[in-house]
Amino acid sequence: MIDREEFVRRLGAAIARHVGQPGDVSKLGRLTGGATKATWSFTARVGKEDLPFILQQSVPRGPKPGDEAGELPRIFGAEDAACMIAARAAGVPVPPVRAVLDESDGLDMGYVMDRIPGETIARRILREPDFDAARKGFASQCGEILGRLHTMDRKTLPFLTDTGAARQVELWYRSYRGYKHPIPAVELGFRWARENLPKRERNTVVHGDFRMGNLIVGEGGINAVIDWEICHTGDPMEDLGWLCVRTWRFGGPKPVGGAGSREDLFAAYEKASGIAVDPAHVRFWETLGSVKWAVMCMGKGQQHLHGGPFEMEQLAIGRRTEEPLSDFLRLLDGED
Repeated sequence: MIDREEFVRRLGAAIARHVGQPGDVSKLGRLTGGATKATWSFTARVGKEDLPFILQQSVPRGPKPGDEAGELPRIFGAEDAACMIAARAAGVPVPPVRAVLDESDGLDMGYVMDRIPGETIARRILREPDFDAARKGFASQCGEILGRLHTMDRKTLPFLTDTGAARQVELWYRSYRGYKHPIPAVELGFRWARENLPKRERNTVVHGDFRMGNLIVGEGGINAVIDWEICHTGDPMEDLGWLCVRTWRFGGPKPVGGAGSREDLFAAYEKASGIAVDPAHVRFWETLGSVKWAVMCMGKGQQHLHGGPFEMEQLAIGRRTEEPLSDFLRLLDGED
């Protein structure tokens, strides 16, 4: 573990090497320290300008029951950056990647990107008047972005794992069983998923976590899509369904991220992609998404039992397992 002074020195040297000299770093601040990434905001001198940047460092993942072989999608460092570069080429709004770190930089796996203005905290986006215009166009803009995202060139991303519906059900069920904490509603969820697998799936690049919280939103709309670490190939309807999961509405009244309608989402997606959307197909992924999030909550609550740190925030998330299971049962009853 290096001290702050040495960290700043190495970061400045990396900026000077990859972006431009002199690379002097100021206003360094830690934004997050999640399970898979550490995110830093800073300003660096490049030429005669002080430019705002974000550093994302990948954190090696500890053991996880049911996922010891890393079969669930997860990418790090240069692969994460490559997805963002490919997304930008497809017309997806993402922060420009300015540098991909290598071993000689001494900062572990990671990359530097431009800092994009905007808000990621859902409760502000959904409630503050400054975001009125963004909320009105939110569902349509999401549909347009996803239509472009699903045209990303898979050939440039050979490291992505292929994880369609059947494979996801298998992997998430295995992960759930690894926690050795049986819950009847979870068992029902996976049984329902096996019996209702989509009969036809396209195969595209899938973001995997496209939702409120992973979108930088400005007053006029979405400025950038971030957090690509579970990007994979699979059924593109997964992204549309995940966006509609009740958890990601953050108390908002509407099904698409709390701000918009499914009809607007689907219409914009069809226009951007040229592909018709089957609402029942998306509904499958929304329903499975609630079950998946329940398993993720279990994992966060139990991480300290499987070699991970003891963190109150993760324990609190673990106690929320019942919420997405209630959402799952509501969906089975035909509720919105």
